[in-house]
Amino acid sequence: MKTFKGRVVSKGTVTAPALVSHGGLNTLASFQKALQFGDKNATCGDQNNPDLYGKQMKGKALCLPRTIGSTTGGLVLYCATSMERNPACMLFSEPIDSLAAAGAILADVWLDTNMPVVDSLGEEFLEFVKDDMKVTVAEDGTVTVE
Repeated sequence: MKTFKGRVVSKGTVTAPALVSHGGLNTLASFQKALQFGDKNATCGDQNNPDLYGKQMKGKALCLPRTIGSTTGGLVLYCATSMERNPACMLFSEPIDSLAAAGAILADVWLDTNMPVVDSLGEEFLEFVKDDMKVTVAEDGTVTVE
């Protein structure tokens, strides 16, 4: 078990199994099946992300360095959340970009959902966490990985 401390972007508490990407998350490519084709499990459709491709993102502690891709990223996160196809939480080793942060914050405010987002957890976080490890997020940005 190891504990990490990051910056809270969108507060909340949750425990979920980890889903880890060592490359950037292309939000649009990853969630396209969930938003356009009715995939209720939010199976990652980004063929350029071998860590996530074909894996269910809904309900997972999505652990990643950063998001990449188009300016639609924030809207995609908001829409996935509004359709209840979002990860349980998003945990970034690096500082979050403004577009992803906007999507998470708007979902929190407008949809009154609980999708905690914590960033700046550090490289050691991504080196330690592995798929299916139990991840617990506390309201203060403490992330415990077991």
